[in-house]
Amino acid sequence: MNAMGVIFSNIYDSSMGDLTDHRTSAAIPFGGRYRQVDFALSNMAKADIKHLAIITKYNYESLMLHLGSCAEWDMTLEENGVVLLPPYATGHTGVYRGKLEALYTALVMLELSKEDYVVLTDTSVLAAVELRKAIQSHIDSGCDLTVICKDGQCDGKREQTLAVLTDENGKVTDMTVDFAATAEYSASMGMFVISRKLLMDIVRSTVPHGKYHWERDFIQAEFLKKTISLNVYKHPTVALFNESAAEYYENSMALLDSKVRKELFHSEVPIYTQTRNEVPAFYGDNAKVNECIVADGCKLYGQCNRSVLFREVLLEEGSQVSDSVIMQGSKVGTGAVLQYVVLDKAVTVKPYTRLIGSPTHPLYIKKGAIV
Repeated sequence: MNAMGVIFSNIYDSSMGDLTDHRTSAAIPFGGRYRQVDFALSNMAKADIKHLAIITKYNYESLMLHLGSCAEWDMTLEENGVVLLPPYATGHTGVYRGKLEALYTALVMLELSKEDYVVLTDTSVLAAVELRKAIQSHIDSGCDLTVICKDGQCDGKREQTLAVLTDENGKVTDMTVDFAATAEYSASMGMFVISRKLLMDIVRSTVPHGKYHWERDFIQAEFLKKTISLNVYKHPTVALFNESAAEYYENSMALLDSKVRKELFHSEVPIYTQTRNEVPAFYGDNAKVNECIVADGCKLYGQCNRSVLFREVLLEEGSQVSDSVIMQGSKVGTGAVLQYVVLDKAVTVKPYTRLIGSPTHPLYIKKGAIV
């Protein structure tokens, strides 16, 4: 496709709690072996988009280590491939406050590029999106901007960054920004298609006038003035919105549903990640594991129910883990009890410790902690 990509890696950092203390939202581990950025990169790769910018703000060391050379996505980390854009790198005078200011960081790259279209995406919505179809929908519509949306996400309770209401002909008749839209609205997935030249014009005309919020200061403002035409492409399969720590836990548990896993990982868009070869998981004589996702390299001697275990997790004899997410390299000691808990990487839980959260307020333990 004649398109390039822009990935925003830090947009939801402030709402992810301890998960982003030492990493960007893009680098948050998910599903036993993936990082959130893997979904955006894999969607781009499937659409043959190899030229893209990843805009960062801070805490991006973990993201850089995960990307490596980008070979897993059949991309290259170079000028005409994947480019990492930290703040100040192109002369911008400060750390960006929103997507418009973030795009100002990428303005030089946009000017030097030759693609006709740009796909913009967050890393917080995890889905296997057929971007070729979305780009073609944008071209066929003749509209200024295409918003990739998901039905069934709005419920009048959860605040949506952007939600649109369409009529029977697919025309956008209303939209809300940072509001808990009702069920008839479609939620933006933080993914957009726009012409490269129009995007540059927008950035040049908005940022110097103190505008920085993509959805409010550009999309909604221009929609209300009737100066922009909008197309909506509705994603048909599962989409997991990881825009808060609570949603991260909820969506991790959703992976235990085989239908969710099938639509997310076994679709027409394969999700790739960094390859790390490990020995198969080992189950001790007294291990009891039910309804779990278990990654390679785990050593399980205790009991585990309805949980997601990343690589190299150790559950010692007599430990009991349920309804939890245990990240890479964490150790749960003899006789310890964990329920509704999220352990970040390399956490050590001492023997006979009890950590109990709740389904709506799981207990988060920071990376490297000893409890």
